[in-house]
Amino acid sequence: MPTTTDGLEDIVATRSRICDLDGKLGKLTYYGVDIHDLAQSSSFEETAYLLWHGVLPTRAQLDDLRLRLHAHRALPGQIIELMHLLPKTTTPMDVLRTSVSALSAFDKDLTDTSPQANHVRAERLTAVMPTIVTSWEHIRHGREPIMPLTDHDHATNFLYMLTGKLPDSYTAHVLDVALILHADHELNASTFAARVTAATLADMYAAIASAVGTLSGPLHGGANEQVIRMLLRIGEVSKAESYIKGALDRKDRIMGFGHRVYRTEDPRASHLREISQELGQRTGDSTWFEISQVVERIVKEQKGLYANVDFYSASVYYMLGIPVDLDTPIFACSRVAGWTAHVLEQYAHNRLIRPRADYKGPKNTSYVCLDQRA
Repeated sequence: MPTTTDGLEDIVATRSRICDLDGKLGKLTYYGVDIHDLAQSSSFEETAYLLWHGVLPTRAQLDDLRLRLHAHRALPGQIIELMHLLPKTTTPMDVLRTSVSALSAFDKDLTDTSPQANHVRAERLTAVMPTIVTSWEHIRHGREPIMPLTDHDHATNFLYMLTGKLPDSYTAHVLDVALILHADHELNASTFAARVTAATLADMYAAIASAVGTLSGPLHGGANEQVIRMLLRIGEVSKAESYIKGALDRKDRIMGFGHRVYRTEDPRASHLREISQELGQRTGDSTWFEISQVVERIVKEQKGLYANVDFYSASVYYMLGIPVDLDTPIFACSRVAGWTAHVLEQYAHNRLIRPRADYKGPKNTSYVCLDQRA
């Protein structure tokens, strides 16, 4: 009998060379390279190259990739015009999904499905998504978008387009590390959605639009936004313990804890915890880190749950001055490197993904004519 499980828990749905998770040891690698080494020594661009090609780049290869990413950062003017037509209340994730889908109309080589053409699309999507996110942030507040830089790294460019100011090297480094930590995570819900779409041989834009839509859900990418909103409701370190204990007594779900795969600490969380602490010290306001510490301690003591990547990324992004509802779009701007890597892998070894359902409904039901139904 086929195995049936809700949520496909522990079901191995494909073979992949990209990302390896060891839930018992709390270990994460991209093509065998430990996430701790990447976070400490790599850059987002280098990590993206690794995900797309399976090896770390030479200096020349990395320089070439950076030049190509710089060239792909600008949005077609019609996409900007489309944004101006949207209601200002449209969520950033909805705008991102819509814009990614619309980008396919501006790909003059869309019918070219060669691996080379799809690698170009992976680079283009990775380069342009920060421009989409920051453009909408300005447009919805009645401002004109800030055009991308063509001579700075990915994280610096994002922060510049968001604020109009070049960030200091430490701030850019913090975002760069966060992007590395979020770049891929095996068959999470959004990556699986991208692979399901790609398996139909839909184009890469369709696959990434599927992934963006999936990431917008509060049980996936939206969790980090809920974490910072919770921290803001708590407001003061002295109120954290009573707030969380009350929430646990009410059996409220505390976002940012637990993981479907990890049975120990999420290896990404340790880096973000350290960054959150450093940011508090640098800004002179450790409130959000200290509240997070109290929440983490109580949830671990009472529920036995470890913090995941969403928990400390929330305070990190907030202390960087990033608007709360851009947390998930930034997640997408990082994860697009992994999504596109998985789409490339799916195209290369494709088989249509078509699982079965264990039917539990009625059987042998007689059809009753409409005028005879009660």
